[in-house]
Amino acid sequence: MTEIIKGGNLPLSGESMRVAVVRRDDGPGSPVVDAAALLVGADGKVRGRGDLVFYNQPEHAASAVRLLGDARGEGGVTADWLEIDPGRVEPCVERIVVAASCDGGTFGEVEDLYLRAVGAATGEQLALYAVEGATTETAILLGEFYRRDGGWKFRAVGQGYASGLPGLATDFGFTVPDEAPAEPPAAPAPAPFPDRLPLPPPLPGMAGPAPVPAPVPAPAPAPSPVPPAFPSPSPPSPLPSLSPLPAPGSPLPAAGPPQPQVVVKTAGAVPAPAPVSVAPDLVPEGRLNALPFEFGKEFPTIRRSGLGPGIVEVDTPLPRGFVVVDVVKEGVGYVNVALLKPEGRRKTEIMASRIDDLSGRTVFRNLGDLPLRLEVDTRCAWTLTLRPVTVVPELVDRVEGHGPDVLAHSHHLLDIKVRNLGKEEERGHMEVHAVRNNDNRERVFHRPDRGRGVATLPLSPRLLIIDAPGPWSIEPTELNAVSFWLRHR
Repeated sequence: MTEIIKGGNLPLSGESMRVAVVRRDDGPGSPVVDAAALLVGADGKVRGRGDLVFYNQPEHAASAVRLLGDARGEGGVTADWLEIDPGRVEPCVERIVVAASCDGGTFGEVEDLYLRAVGAATGEQLALYAVEGATTETAILLGEFYRRDGGWKFRAVGQGYASGLPGLATDFGFTVPDEAPAEPPAAPAPAPFPDRLPLPPPLPGMAGPAPVPAPVPAPAPAPSPVPPAFPSPSPPSPLPSLSPLPAPGSPLPAAGPPQPQVVVKTAGAVPAPAPVSVAPDLVPEGRLNALPFEFGKEFPTIRRSGLGPGIVEVDTPLPRGFVVVDVVKEGVGYVNVALLKPEGRRKTEIMASRIDDLSGRTVFRNLGDLPLRLEVDTRCAWTLTLRPVTVVPELVDRVEGHGPDVLAHSHHLLDIKVRNLGKEEERGHMEVHAVRNNDNRERVFHRPDRGRGVATLPLSPRLLIIDAPGPWSIEPTELNAVSFWLRHR
């Protein structure tokens, strides 16, 4: 028997599993539910941000747990799919807790919420738990997979939190830094816990549903593999079974009334997800960062020097993507570097600074147009060096700099402590922009004067463009609970 009630437990074989958090969505205005998994140690706490698998971080570092995505079927049936491989779970992890958050309502308003685990290879149902009695909770622990006597078991938990994600985060060891943002940036910054956390659209790369049991192309550029059809186990005779949940495209039969204490659902197909692609954490050989090659490819270094205003023309074709520009200016005075448009006199400023004896760095996105022309406006001696984006260092530890600079962010969602350390005579604002490979820029930090603050970097990968009037520092820090659960595109 695989259907259990709250507090019940079942032994497991230790095989790889797919776990669906299923509910019924009645359309606009309905609460939005999102699933997550937490890898918990013997002390009942997570070790850090790497132990949460969520839409901002869809894969655990050891690939033990992955979020495959959400999928929707007819009649509002929606499932978030997780894949769990117990053989890859680190020995120090004692439990894998499956949780969910609710935005725009409470779990008392969510219909037909249940958790279902099936064998990843066979599709055989391993466990099913239907949640009952939810009222004002906005976060809930659905169930947990835990070690016992050298094997694994599943326990139906059903513990809700009226305090929402903050209460859940506290129980599992997430903490909020003491420092608050110096000034609200243009993008969302860490703030006191709200009762409900706003959730933006699904993570890019999550394809639409792939129907089960028959493999058909998912609504994505390429077809995705589909789990095998799930055989329907026989329900216990005293309890009537509900009609199977249909695959997308088929009519939704009416579900029978749930029974007190136990709700039985057959092993009919629930909407199945397409796998999500996760960027590698390892830095490729010969590069200083793990940015995808869409950001830019290798090319030979190009260096030009001059005195006073001048134009740098590059006749050598450069690959499409970002080009790093190292600017050295000797002496006192202003310098402005701009990219000249090929169609006329229009130009785009890529660096401006009044720092004496400047040694700064910036980037621009090369579209492959020739000739490539850069304008340097200064009265001083200068040197421009053009390099590939592979020379940009990864933000993995505390970094200190002076003036304009560029860093790479290729890993998971991350909080940073930023300090604008300029002296009184170096007054001016400091900004940090996170830039996608299409040159879409998002300001994640702004400080109008000296001081410090905390910002959250969006989901990787990004280039971080730093515009500062003097010395500064950036330090990665433990992600706080609010940042961890907020969606970031």
